[in-house]
Amino acid sequence: MRNFEPGERALLLDRKGRRYLVSLEKGGEFHTHNGPVAHDDVIGREEGSIVRSSRGAAYIAVRPTLAEVVLEMPRGAQVIYPKDLGPILVMADIFPGARVLEAGLGSGALSMALLRAGAEVTGYELREDFAVRARRNVAGFLGEAALSRYHTEVRDVYEGIGESDLDRVLLDLPEPWKAVEHAARALRPGGIILSYLPSIAQVMALRESLSSSGFGMPETIEVLQRSWHVEGQSVRPDHRMVAHTGFLTAARRLAGAKVGKEASELPSTQAGQAGAAVR
Repeated sequence: MRNFEPGERALLLDRKGRRYLVSLEKGGEFHTHNGPVAHDDVIGREEGSIVRSSRGAAYIAVRPTLAEVVLEMPRGAQVIYPKDLGPILVMADIFPGARVLEAGLGSGALSMALLRAGAEVTGYELREDFAVRARRNVAGFLGEAALSRYHTEVRDVYEGIGESDLDRVLLDLPEPWKAVEHAARALRPGGIILSYLPSIAQVMALRESLSSSGFGMPETIEVLQRSWHVEGQSVRPDHRMVAHTGFLTAARRLAGAKVGKEASELPSTQAGQAGAAVR
C-alpha cells in the first residue's frame, strides 16, 4: 500500500461525480467554488480517502487511471478516446519491448498507453508544441523514467521513416495513405500497421493504398461504448453513449511482398485479402 506523495497526481471526485485532476505539491491548494482543498490534506493519506475543502465539501481522493488522465489532462489536439486505446493495443498486438513508430502524437494519450504496455516508442510530430506537451503528459503520468523509452522527433512521416525493422507503425494522421509505402519499408515482415481515422472515406483510401503496398490481412473496426444505469430495480441503458469517434484499420506486412506497382506480384489469395472491401 502506498500513500499519496508530493509530485504525483490525485483525482478528486465531488458528490456530483465531477472530477478534478490535481498535481500534488507540499503547501499547495486546489480551488473550487466550495473553497480550497489543501494538498497537504491529501499527501500522506491512503487512496480512497475522503478529504474536505475549507467549507466542508467532501471529495474522494484516488489515483487516476489512464482513461481518467487522458480525459482530464492538458491537451491541444483531440485525444484518442479511452474506448479506442484498449482495442488499439490488442489490434496492433503491442508487447513489452515492441519497437513502435507513432506518427501524430497529439497530446500523448496513445503514447502513454503504448509505453505502459512496455513498448519502445519513437514519435513523429509536425508541431513542436504538441511534441513537448506529449512528453510532459507522459512524464506526468508514467514518471520521468518512461522518457528513456520515448524518443520524439519534429518531422513529417509523409516524407519518410528513418527507422527500420520496426514491429509496429501507428498513424493518427488525416492522410495515412501517404505514409503507407514508407511504413512497408520500415516494418519487419509480419509487422503491423494501424491507423486511426474519423471518416469512412479516409478508410477507403487507406485500404486501397494498403492493397498495393505489400500489406495483407486488413481489418477495419469501429468501437461503440454504451454504459448502463443501475440503481435498485431501475436498470436500463444510459440515454447517452460514446458512439463514433474513429475507425481502426490494421494490416500485416507480408514477407517478400513488393511495394507500389510491384505488389501485383502477390499470390492471388494474398492480393485478394489485401484488397478486401470494408465490411
